[in-house]
Amino acid sequence: MIEHSYRLIPFEAPQIPAISLTGRVTLENHALTVSYSLTGELESVLFPPVSAVSSRRDELWKWTCFEFFLAIRDQPGYWEFNMSPSGDWNAYQMDAYRRIGFREERAISRLQFESRKESDAFLLEVSVDLTCLVQDEAELQMGITAVIRMKDSRETYWALVHPAPYADFHLRESFIVPLAGQTHPLGQSGRDG
Repeated sequence: MIEHSYRLIPFEAPQIPAISLTGRVTLENHALTVSYSLTGELESVLFPPVSAVSSRRDELWKWTCFEFFLAIRDQPGYWEFNMSPSGDWNAYQMDAYRRIGFREERAISRLQFESRKESDAFLLEVSVDLTCLVQDEAELQMGITAVIRMKDSRETYWALVHPAPYADFHLRESFIVPLAGQTHPLGQSGRDG
C-alpha cells in the first residue's frame, strides 16, 4: 500500500481566508482513495446547493470544488477529477497540457465519493478503481487541488505547490505525489501534511 498525507497551500492573493486544507492519499490493489478535510472559518465558504441527483457536470470549479490530477510519468496525457460538495462530479482526459485533446473520461461512468459537513470541518472522500485507466506497472504522479469560493465572491486556489506566477493546476511540476514505483514519502519534497 502507498500512503501520503498532504497539506494544500493557497495561491498568493489578498485576504486569504482562515481555512486549512489537509488530507490523505492511499493506493492499494488499484484502488485510489483521496480524502480532503477543510477546516477553519467554514462560515465564509460558499458551498454549492446539494443536487437532488448526483450526476456528471461541467464547470464545477465555478463553485467550491475539490480536484486531483493523475498522469503516467514521462507521458504527456493526464486525467482531471472534479468533486463538488453538491454531489456532482466529472472526470476528464487530456492528451497534453491544458485541454489538448480534452474530453470526458468515459471509462469512468460514476465517481464514488462521500462528503459531509460537520460543526468544525467539511470532509470529502473519493475512491477510484484505476484498472480502467492504467496498467498495473504504470508509475503515476498526482496533483491535489481545490478551488474554494468565498461568500464575498472571492475565489482561492489551493494546491500542493504553485510552480508558476499564476494559479495553474495543470502544470506537471505540480503533480508531485508519487503513486507507484517510488517509496519515498511526500515529505521529502517538502510538502508533507
